[in-house]
Amino acid sequence: MNVVILLVSLVIALVVLIPLLEKYQQRLGLDKMQKYAKYVLPLLMVTLIIKLIYVLVVG
Repeated sequence: MNVVILLVSLVIALVVLIPLLEKYQQRLGLDKMQKYAKYVLPLLMVTLIIKLIYVLVVG
């Protein structure tokens, strides 16, 4: 039941936040943040690899 509540709250937050971010994009300076977006996927992959190694060593 907790997982369902968490998923519903995340979907509601996305439905509310995405239009707000699109509306205030220039004011918040999100154009500058797009240059950092290319680093997100490699950092995520490194994090997953580190977590996998941790699980294999400890578990």
